[in-house]
Amino acid sequence: MSDERRVAVLRAIVEDYVSTREPVGSKALAAHHDLGVSPATIRNDMAALEEEGLIMQPHTSAGRIPTDKGYRAFVDALASSALGDPHKRAIQTFLSDAVDLNDVIERSVRLLSQLTRQVAVVQYPSVRESAVRRVELVRLGTDRALAVVVSADARVEQATVDIPAALTDDEFERIAREVNEASVGRTPAPLERALHEWAARKVDMPWCRALADAVVGAARGGTVEKVVFAGTGNLTRSAGDLESDQIAQVLDALEEQVVLLRLLHEMSKDGEVSVRIGAENQHDALNRTSIVAAGYGREGQVSLLGALGPTRMDYPGTMAAVRAVARYLSTAVSP
Repeated sequence: MSDERRVAVLRAIVEDYVSTREPVGSKALAAHHDLGVSPATIRNDMAALEEEGLIMQPHTSAGRIPTDKGYRAFVDALASSALGDPHKRAIQTFLSDAVDLNDVIERSVRLLSQLTRQVAVVQYPSVRESAVRRVELVRLGTDRALAVVVSADARVEQATVDIPAALTDDEFERIAREVNEASVGRTPAPLERALHEWAARKVDMPWCRALADAVVGAARGGTVEKVVFAGTGNLTRSAGDLESDQIAQVLDALEEQVVLLRLLHEMSKDGEVSVRIGAENQHDALNRTSIVAAGYGREGQVSLLGALGPTRMDYPGTMAAVRAVARYLSTAVSP
């Protein structure tokens, strides 16, 4: 059997099984794919693929289905898949209407879930070095204030702080101006130094230290450990691939963000799309799932996004969607 035909037969088996969820036989392959050989020859090819561990027979007299090793060979043989122009335009339109970073992330994770029909996960971008664009203080009554921090990357974070009830409106506005002047243009580390120096001069206003801490905390608010999900309901539509108890285990694993982030970071390869299949995930709850992931963001500040679903997955389509959304997200979070 030639290597080219072996790849063609394996590709046909994967494509048909992903489409139909039914084991694939030689006659069906000969009828639906232009392989240029007879069903008998295809049966010989399938026997060789089975001997290599790339396909298996789920039960006697059935066709064949791909193994994890077969999916891996299929993915490795894929050329760089490109998303169709209509989908590209949909991504651009959908994300261009976002009003700030939080909206961009929320829209991206929903869109990725819709495109892939899988569980989508997006890690918030690293914003530890994002400078402050402005700080706004809003009085919430006599003894509370809201500190709103707008970063240069359009991220908006906020925190509340106690203020003296006797503080006049003029004093409050003066403090707001001083905090804003000390904050604008500074990234979190120099911001912290500047605000603590400012608070230290307010010996008659000890509450200013708490205000400084609140502003610094808001400026650091989008930590790299924050992830958002969408499409977990897609798992329930995978009943033929995952049993109910397995779905529950996958959902529990998703809640363990440390485990998921570790997997994503292990898969990150300079913005390229990576795929983990079945047992490659090295987590019992995920051994019947695949993860397609890519990095996005500026050089040195790469965050991750991905799609997770059963191993019987549309790999070309999922990889193309993950790649496209990652590229648009990189543009959206770049200054």
